[in-house]
Amino acid sequence: MSSSETNWKPLSERLRPEHFDDVVGQYHLTGKNGIIRKALEKRKLFSMILYGAPGTGKTTIGHLIEKNLPDNHEYLYFSATTQRTGELKQLFQRAEQLKRYGTQMVLFVDEIHRLNKAQQDIFLPVTEKGTIILIGATTENPSFEVNPALLSRCRLIILKELKTEDLTKLLKKAIHKDRIIQEYDLNIEEEVLKVIAESAGGDARIALNLLDTLCDTAHALKRKAIDVEFLREFSVLPGGRYTKKGEEHYDLASAFIKSMRGSDPDASVYYMLRMLEGGEDPKFLARRMIIFASEDIGLADPMALVVANAAFQAVEKVGLPECSLNLTEAAIYLSIAPKSNAVIRARNAAFKVIREKPNVPVPLKLRNPVTKMMKKLGYGKDYQYPHDKGGFTREMYLPKELSQMVFYEPGNTGHERKVKERLLSLWKGLKRYRGDKNEKHNT
Repeated sequence: MSSSETNWKPLSERLRPEHFDDVVGQYHLTGKNGIIRKALEKRKLFSMILYGAPGTGKTTIGHLIEKNLPDNHEYLYFSATTQRTGELKQLFQRAEQLKRYGTQMVLFVDEIHRLNKAQQDIFLPVTEKGTIILIGATTENPSFEVNPALLSRCRLIILKELKTEDLTKLLKKAIHKDRIIQEYDLNIEEEVLKVIAESAGGDARIALNLLDTLCDTAHALKRKAIDVEFLREFSVLPGGRYTKKGEEHYDLASAFIKSMRGSDPDASVYYMLRMLEGGEDPKFLARRMIIFASEDIGLADPMALVVANAAFQAVEKVGLPECSLNLTEAAIYLSIAPKSNAVIRARNAAFKVIREKPNVPVPLKLRNPVTKMMKKLGYGKDYQYPHDKGGFTREMYLPKELSQMVFYEPGNTGHERKVKERLLSLWKGLKRYRGDKNEKHNT
């Protein structure tokens, strides 16, 4: 590479690791016992989805995989943002040809979440058959953004968020290794590196390129030292502390949820829009409200789940900036709705019993008598069809050993009061339904 060619490359590219030991912060993947490093050493590379925040090393790991592939492998890069999916079919045809000659194609798909679910489907047959080894990279949660069928055929690899110490170590390495910075012969204060690392939001690319800009500026001004004052004067630090994967993300998300739970619409809207303004994906906020609608409101207001789902659909159909109105409406509605955590308590109580006794037999009367043999064994026998009995039979449906268990206990707020009254009227006199623990019922 020529000197001029090196000069215009950003520091993040000039310092891209050439060996696994050079990677910072992802030792569980690239260290001596790292998953990916071991797979390459054993020549057993697998299809994977690399999930991590920007600047955590997804592209770098792809580069290292390419460098360490066995001879009978061919590595190709595909960008979901700049290349057309029609090109993939040509790549798959090439992969089929390579396979016939004993060569395996490894296809790195950058920002795979940018492909819609139908486009992602085209990877299914070639991944299933082993025509390609797929390496998909995404900054978005694969549970939501990657086709479940495709995700099941790949191993999910999670990259850890880079800590301030990781970024500081990386910046120090840049100062000692990069030829251009070395030629500038600058005295860079330790505090400057700390400020850059803390301001980068866990993104190595941002940290390195900010250091690069500072060094270039100092050299142009014939300065030999970079202190914090110079940093503040001649650089633009990333705006705000908010990053989608940083601590501020969790703090604001927590404040948003707690404000809705506490029935404070003003605080709810404030924290939600602060996240949105900081670059948060509106779908994340809508998803949190869908969860909240069941977790903290439930049957106290059954419309809450409908409103939250409608907000999510509006986000998908309208997009930013207008969908902020839909999100605000939903946040206000959920904030002022009556609250109940009976749904999540019911779920947790049922899960606890299931995990303690996972194989309790289903009562014979509830089983489906599909064959004559099943009928002879008593499947479906004595089952009472509720619609033949006026809509309710007072029949026990839980297995006998669990017949006294109560998972759902409605509260006294909103619509749940009516639910409670109905359950009391249906089950009154039976031990199975307790209602309020302090309330006495005739037995």
